[in-house]
Amino acid sequence: MKRNSGVSGSNRRFGHGAWARAALAVAGIGAIGAASVLGPGAWAQAVPGEYVGGAGRGQLQRDADAVRDTGASGLVVQARDAAGRDREARSGVADLEEGGSVPFDAYYRIGSDTKTFVAVVALQLVAEGTLSLDDTVEEWLPGVVTGNGNDGSRITLRNLLQHTSGLANYTDILFADPAQLTPENYLAQRFTAQTPEEQVALAMTRAPGWLPDARDPGAETRWAYSNTNYVLAGMIIERATGHPWEQEAHERIIEPLDLRHTMTMRTSSYVPQPTATGYLQFPGQEELTDTTLSVGGGADGGIVSTTSDMNTFLRALMDGTLLPAEQLTQMRTTVPADFGSPGAGYGLGIAWRPAEGCDAGVWFHGGTSFGTSSEAAVTPDGEVSAAAAVFTTRLGDQERFLEQAEATVAMIDRAVCG
Repeated sequence: MKRNSGVSGSNRRFGHGAWARAALAVAGIGAIGAASVLGPGAWAQAVPGEYVGGAGRGQLQRDADAVRDTGASGLVVQARDAAGRDREARSGVADLEEGGSVPFDAYYRIGSDTKTFVAVVALQLVAEGTLSLDDTVEEWLPGVVTGNGNDGSRITLRNLLQHTSGLANYTDILFADPAQLTPENYLAQRFTAQTPEEQVALAMTRAPGWLPDARDPGAETRWAYSNTNYVLAGMIIERATGHPWEQEAHERIIEPLDLRHTMTMRTSSYVPQPTATGYLQFPGQEELTDTTLSVGGGADGGIVSTTSDMNTFLRALMDGTLLPAEQLTQMRTTVPADFGSPGAGYGLGIAWRPAEGCDAGVWFHGGTSFGTSSEAAVTPDGEVSAAAAVFTTRLGDQERFLEQAEATVAMIDRAVCG
């Protein structure tokens, strides 16, 4: 059940707040790409797209080309229908200097789409009785969330998974000064990782936006996106199970679903081959910088996958394969959220938005890393889904960032909803 209900029939739209959040809330940043810097016109010549699949061929390819035309260096998208048939399209190039097509099976960092995996692990543990959504952070991590008005006894696991904790976003603090977001600094830090404890400690240097009601913290509906929430969720999973969140995600999701191209990278800065070069436009820069090498984050954004595996995961989530009915209902109980679309609501690690052509809307999350944007959506019954990787992100051009984001979501929604 939703605590808010959206109205179907409008596409997701990105406002200034969405851009700022994506620009400064990239999960797990601590790595910098190779020093290749390319001029802004390097991708301007249209590269013929390539499509694989049956019905819907023209529209999917046109939509992929439209994303490329916003300035994306390259992208790949896969749509899967109710019969399990795949359609795929790609556009642009794998590398601005060397050219080539983006591989259909390209690996990419899914960024904050990782949060959905972590929420599934937590909810499985709830179903087993190991955790409760009403457990407080203080119960599992005593003394970790404290100082400057922060109080772990007022924040539950539900608050963490739903972004209703009020906790400061550690990445906002890490990148409080946009002047520090430079190709040079990125290059110098490309193999530097922070521990979860360091990330949480950084968040504790700021007062919370609010404290949930002590009498019923789980009823909190104030919402603000914070990567800190999922860093803490990962720490709680480890404390509760005795295993890193990565192991639990592998044994509970990746292995049972046979996601052979999905992996947790921990502190590795590399993405397996085949992939495409990821590019970032830094603030104040016209050029794109090759940022393929990067430490990819933890429980807030540390998974690498493919479009095919993402489709398999989302369908298994929505059709009840991964969660009992009670926990899936809890996951899909939303609060109003400024998450890219009018009428959007955020559940536990997954969000809902209205989508033209889908009367029941679509479930989604999305992820942004330095050089890659991950976007996917699935129908509530799990029958139809689509996933895409776009290998360009922009922190230096808000207008083009929004154009690319809107074109990508339009492509995904049309692929899912027709």
